[in-house]
Amino acid sequence: MKLPYAESYKIKMVETIKKSTREERERWIKEARYNLFNLRSDQVFIDLLTDSGTGAMSDKQWSEIMLGDESYAGASSYYKMKEAIKEICGFDYFLPTHQGRAAENVLFSVLVKEGDLVPGNSHFDTTKGHIELRKATAVDCTIDEAFDTTNYHPFKGNININKLEDVLKKVPSEKITFIVVTVTCNSSGGQPVSMQNLREIREVADKYGKLVLFDSARFAENAYFIKKRGKGYEDKTIREIVKEMFSYADVMTMSCKKDAIVNMGGFIGFRNEELFNKAVVYNILFEGYVTYGGMSGRDMNALAQGLKEGTEFDYLESRIEQVAYLGKKLTDYGVPLILPYGGHAIFVDALRFLPNIPREEFPAQVLPIELYIEGGVRGVEIGALMADRDPVTRENRFPELELMRMAIPRRVYTNNHMDHVAVALANVYERRNKIKRGVKIIKEAPILRHFTVELDRI
Repeated sequence: MKLPYAESYKIKMVETIKKSTREERERWIKEARYNLFNLRSDQVFIDLLTDSGTGAMSDKQWSEIMLGDESYAGASSYYKMKEAIKEICGFDYFLPTHQGRAAENVLFSVLVKEGDLVPGNSHFDTTKGHIELRKATAVDCTIDEAFDTTNYHPFKGNININKLEDVLKKVPSEKITFIVVTVTCNSSGGQPVSMQNLREIREVADKYGKLVLFDSARFAENAYFIKKRGKGYEDKTIREIVKEMFSYADVMTMSCKKDAIVNMGGFIGFRNEELFNKAVVYNILFEGYVTYGGMSGRDMNALAQGLKEGTEFDYLESRIEQVAYLGKKLTDYGVPLILPYGGHAIFVDALRFLPNIPREEFPAQVLPIELYIEGGVRGVEIGALMADRDPVTRENRFPELELMRMAIPRRVYTNNHMDHVAVALANVYERRNKIKRGVKIIKEAPILRHFTVELDRI
């Protein structure tokens, strides 16, 4: 008999979480204007809003925090982080930032100008936000299979090479500086990009003289999927796969709050010294001096250690198997999900779950509202609210998919918690036909509105 997987860690410290009543949750979500970002954390029983910065650090990471060097310039912690990035990702130059969107802000200040196009695979919200803030356009070149939630394609994060070439052929060369590849691709369901696809993207970029940027928040999870699903990589280590992945990139941004398992931190990695020097100016302006860039020394130490732990196979297997555990439970209950299951989250197909609610009433927002009321579980909408309005027409944009994401923090919850989530969502599914109407917008920001939007029931 095959032994079942078991977590690659044991628990040393616990944090108390409190249950609430349905009546309390109905009141709290109404007071939050039906925006789950507005809920207090102590109003949430199981928090699957994001896996960003919500993981549990290890004893070694906490030890590294005590060894942090808080010197303004030239701290030893900077060099510890530099060595880890070189060892794992292979980049000679890097700039620390306080998180991933800060890295995008610094880098895009150099690379993106008004009127530009930035092709890629289902750009995440902050990536697209930083592009559109500069009056440029994000162009989605994801493969068509990614938009069929029932298709079991092993690498739904892939870029369609023909779509990419069509963009590069039709647009004046000076309007496109780089191609962005998100590994894994969050907006398409936490789906990986294959090594073959990364290789092909590199070839196209070289053909047209473009840079390749990896949005690398979950690069280790992507490497795990390549090992498990990619032909010829079964016997490769995660580190070996990561090295090859990054060999196809010119530059990388990373929110280290994901695969480096820290609560705060990020960086930009560069191969080219000239590009690095251009970005230095903005990093000092926006983040801080070159050797701390918005981070404390203790956080840099924890981050360096987290990069090492996050690329260990045993850790990745237990982490991704827990995501799959929740996915299998929900599949057994008949809940419509993106298949195959993602690396960091389970994505529920809101259009199939709530077919009675028109898209103009934001079904992918209604679903996490109902899940919260049912079981105190906080998920998040990945749909029309997050897609924002068209910057020119100001009409709502309706993406191919309307999803509820349940992102699982690293090393935080047990499978008993996953059982609670599964039953709560199954209960909502059982009464789905009674949910007739959605929500309407009362107040919204002009960009990245989903973070602060105020809604009301229709």
